[in-house]
Amino acid sequence: MDFLTLEIFRLVAERGSVTQAARELGRAPSNVTGRIRQLEEELGAALFSREGKKMTLTHEGRVFLSYARRLLTLETEARLAVGPAEGRDSVLRLGAMESTAASRLPPALARFNAARPRISVRLKMGSTLELVDWVLAGELDCALVARPPQEIGGLPEADRLAGEPVFVEDLLIASPPGHPPVARAEDLRARDLAALEPGCTYRRLAEHWGRSAKLRTTELASYHAILARVAAGDAAGVLPRSVFEMLAWPSPPEIHSLGPVETLLIHRKDDRPPALQDLREALLA
Repeated sequence: MDFLTLEIFRLVAERGSVTQAARELGRAPSNVTGRIRQLEEELGAALFSREGKKMTLTHEGRVFLSYARRLLTLETEARLAVGPAEGRDSVLRLGAMESTAASRLPPALARFNAARPRISVRLKMGSTLELVDWVLAGELDCALVARPPQEIGGLPEADRLAGEPVFVEDLLIASPPGHPPVARAEDLRARDLAALEPGCTYRRLAEHWGRSAKLRTTELASYHAILARVAAGDAAGVLPRSVFEMLAWPSPPEIHSLGPVETLLIHRKDDRPPALQDLREALLA
């Protein structure tokens, strides 16, 4: 197992396609497929469920993806820590939600790198509440978070933060294929709501919407896991439309919009990163 193989696995997992991952990596699809099979043999586990050209993570694949991301982050940090100072002017520590990292960041970071090639971006993912804590603690320079409305608590310590909107997400409730139209939480047949961790603004909004129906929240580790629960027919899932459109749904689910949710680029008021304006422009382009 090497870092190149981990990067190939991560990209295939996030794109759900060997062909797309190979195109972005500049490699032949057969080379990418061979690397994935070699990794599976080394681990003794199937990481993907292959359905035609679609590559869907298995349970083992979802577990391994979290470790692969951490290992790749550590590899980047190690290189920055011991590499030569020349050409390594600064590091921008950026935080993002999983949904934003998957659906919004790749083209934006490519634009940022073209504009500021001497700045290395160190990415850390978490929920909105975790990201706010890390920015306030000085562990991150800035972060992309979902703006929670005041009725579910707003942003903690907002007086210490500066932020501006860069994206607007359409928050969805996805119910199993064939489900009758949903206008309110009481219309859901499944009483389980599949969502990410408690600090996730999207989860908090969905729980607020469903409080009258007394929905039970099932905490899952990824949007692929939410897809699996919805496809199985035993839960409704909460996710932004940008992620919904990236996932390979076996059959189209029924969707209900909870409305727009702004994504903010935040930083501490007393510490504005020098590259923040360039990053904002790359995100908005």
